[in-house]
Amino acid sequence: MQAAEIPITTNSEYISALDTLCTLAQKNLYVFERDFVSIGFNSNNRYEILKRFLLASPHNKLQFIAHNTRPIFPNCPQLVQLSRQFSHNFQIFQTPRHLQHLSEAFAIADELHCIRRFHMDATRGIFTQNVSTAAIPLRSRFDELLQASKPSANTGTFTL
Repeated sequence: MQAAEIPITTNSEYISALDTLCTLAQKNLYVFERDFVSIGFNSNNRYEILKRFLLASPHNKLQFIAHNTRPIFPNCPQLVQLSRQFSHNFQIFQTPRHLQHLSEAFAIADELHCIRRFHMDATRGIFTQNVSTAAIPLRSRFDELLQASKPSANTGTFTL
């Protein structure tokens, strides 16, 4: 595939870019967002894409970080269902209070494709495909956020 940089200016373009990014993911998908509400994570299409991804290999990994995980549970029940069904390779984390000032949302697939939204309050951003030099620094940022974040208390199932 050829390298591409696609500008994002509307919420529908952002949702479409996220759908495409999820489809492109072959091994891992990392997403940092405010709360995952109103950006397509409860659509049937996104649910099917993510479910196929998780079923494709037991080594495939989804990791999501949100500033606020509470809205996910009432507003994205399909996403919660996936996190419970595939708890071994899909986790949702919450950033600590001291990092909740961070405002640039981003998503990375396979350290090769990425989406950057310049601010969580706006949809303007860029979708970069087949450019590891754009994706790898975002993956490093994600890993730093992940180290500071805590697993969401409402994902996963616990049995005795």
